[in-house]
Order: sequence, then structure tokens, then C-alpha cells
Amino acid sequence: MTILEAAPLDVLDAYRTCEFVTLGRGGAPLAWPTATRRQKDGTLLVTTSLAFAQKALNVRRDGRVALLFSDPTGSGLTHPPQIFVSGRAECPDDIMTGTQGAEDYWRMLFERQPHSRAYLSLPMRRLMSWYYLRLLITVTPEHVTVRPPLEPPASTPPALSGTPLGHARLAQYPTAVLAALDAAGAPVLARTAPRATANGYLVDVPADCAVTPGQASLLVHRHDELLNNMTNTLVRGELRKAGDTWELIPAKVVEPMGSGRLKDAVRVLRQTRRASDRYLERRRLARPHVRWDEFKTLAAAARNGDPA
Repeated sequence: MTILEAAPLDVLDAYRTCEFVTLGRGGAPLAWPTATRRQKDGTLLVTTSLAFAQKALNVRRDGRVALLFSDPTGSGLTHPPQIFVSGRAECPDDIMTGTQGAEDYWRMLFERQPHSRAYLSLPMRRLMSWYYLRLLITVTPEHVTVRPPLEPPASTPPALSGTPLGHARLAQYPTAVLAALDAAGAPVLARTAPRATANGYLVDVPADCAVTPGQASLLVHRHDELLNNMTNTLVRGELRKAGDTWELIPAKVVEPMGSGRLKDAVRVLRQTRRASDRYLERRRLARPHVRWDEFKTLAAAARNGDPA
């Protein structure tokens, strides 16, 4: 029996995305939405492209990570439980240019995100080659907590006075995911309904989530039923005790994918190319050749509904 079997595995497998948190250079918990695949040995596979390699770099420096399965969009589930998983991760420096070692992951992605198959067409390959140059992060779970679904508030209350940093983005979402630290400095995650104050956001934390004052962040993200139209925003700041609850005082807003406008999409494409080049240059590596045929084979199987 693996640690993960303490959770309802059919529910975990149905989630299209999860929130994944790593520790930054200064120990800050940095959370982003990602897709993951449960493997037969009870580990969880996460991948990241060279263009967004920070997760991999963080794992190599400090392997303590956590995942929260809490947004059921596209899963077909109604009011499923949330699943929190903490553990340790490893990420070799090997750059995966094909599907070997992650066939199930890519098959899952092509099935659940049909528009990603278009990236394999000849006109798109020059723009999207960075997407297929991946680093594999393997998470070994050490602790699992199952929580009831969080019912969002009927309406989002306005800021009590003024508008704290990030309010324009957070106000668009009924709930957010708090990324914080426990007493040992390990990352923890909890979905909550932030309430804006004059200086920040009040957040209620589940009793099983033992947060401590210090660096923290609030993540909001959205995707449709087919993992398209993705947006995400991270509001970073400091978590403080506020009576019987907690308050996050924001200091910075990060939007890696922009606001969804066309000019943002063009900017992101340019940035991903440059970020991939920097990763390779720092390691004095030539740009690897993507094994397009392997991806095309899996994409075709997913399109045709062939058995894995």
C-alpha cells in the first residue's frame, strides 16, 4: 500500500489540474497550477518546460513540495473532496525531447487538452518547440489529507477600505489557494475565500493546515472544460495572525501568462523562447531536437481514442 491510497484515487485521477508549490531561493512558497499523473509506484509525475524551469530549479535546491487537488473544472465530478499531498520531489537535469518515460502523462494531456495537439503541426513547431522540451519532476508523497469541498461565498465582499494590491484580480474569483509554510519551513496549501481589508486579505485556514507567520501567497487560476483559456495570478506577501484568523499583506503580483489579451500572448511566446535559450546557454547546451514523431503518435492515439 502506498501513501496515496489514503485518498480516493478515482477522484485524484479525475482532477484535470492541481496546485503545486515549491520553495523559492529565499524560502518563499510559490504555487502554480499544473497537470500531474499518478504513476503505478505511487509517485506523482509533474513536468515543466525549459521556459518555466523555476519549479525544477526550486526542487533541486529544496525537494519539499506539496500539491492540492481542489479545482474540479472538467473532471465531471460534483462537489468532490479536496486532496492535499505533501512530500519530496526530485528533478534530474536530463532534458526530455520525446515521450519516453512520460508516455502516460503525454497521452493524458493530449486527451484532456485537445488544442495542444495543434502545436505539433509544421507551422507551429518553430513557435512551440519549447513546449515539448521538458524536465520531469517526480513527487514521492509522505502525507495525504482529504478535506471536504470548499463552498464559495454567495458573493465577494468589497474591500473594507481602499483596494489592496492584487484586488482587481482576486475579486474575479470566489476562492483562492493559500500557499504558506509550516513550523518546519515546509510548504502547505489550502483553498480559502479571501476577504479584502484595507491592507490585505483575511483568509481562513483549515485546522489540519498548520501555517505559521511569514512568506506566503494567494494563487487564483482558471481553465475551461478542455484545459484551454488558462489564466493565473499569484499575489505574494506576508502572512500574519489576525485574531482568530490570518491576514496576507500583499507585496507583489505575478502574472506569467499575462491578462489573456492578444498582445500578452505574443509577449509570452517571445519570453518562452528567450527563457529556454537562457536555460540552455547557462549549461552550455545546444538546443535539443524535439522528437516530433513520438508526440504525433501519442496525439493521434488520443484523438482516435485508442487504448493506452
